[in-house]
Amino acid sequence: MADAAGWDWFADPANPNPADDPAPSFARCFAGPDGERVLAVLRAMTLSRTLGPDAPEAALRHLEGQRALVATILALAARGRGTPTSP
Repeated sequence: MADAAGWDWFADPANPNPADDPAPSFARCFAGPDGERVLAVLRAMTLSRTLGPDAPEAALRHLEGQRALVATILALAARGRGTPTSP
């Protein structure tokens, strides 16, 4: 049912039910020294990695996909901890 004031479209469509929010689970999963170590390894393998100028386009696309996934994991873990993320 639509909101009487017409603001129902303004709700977050990605997560209509806060109880289904995965961010707290990500925060718990990566809490502690083991979780921080895993995140550090993921950062080193993706975000801190560069490819040379002769890298094929497929390798660039593959690395960008990995970076996007790691960035999503980091953002969810930070949101679950209540830590603001930087762009």
